Amino acid sequence: MTETDFVELVEAETGLPLDTADLATGFDDLPGWDSVHLLKVLSALEAEHGITLRIAQLLDAKSLGDLHAAACAAVAA
Repeated sequence: MTETDFVELVEAETGLPLDTADLATGFDDLPGWDSVHLLKVLSALEAEHGITLRIAQLLDAKSLGDLHAAACAAVAA
C-alpha cells in the first residue's frame, strides 16, 4: 500500500484533510484527530485490505506514518 493510498483511506474514513506530509505528524498534533478515527482506520484496513494489526503495533504507533509502516509490514507477512 503506497503512502498516497493510505492517506486517501484515512481521509475517507475520518473526513480529515490530509496529505502524505501528515504521515510524519504525531497523532496529538493532527488537527481534529481522536481515538475514534484510529478505530475507523483499523476497521477499514481490515475490511478493505485484510490487514489485522496487533495491539503492540498500535500502542507503538505515534503517527500515521507508524501506522502505515505497521500496515505494510502486516501485508508483507
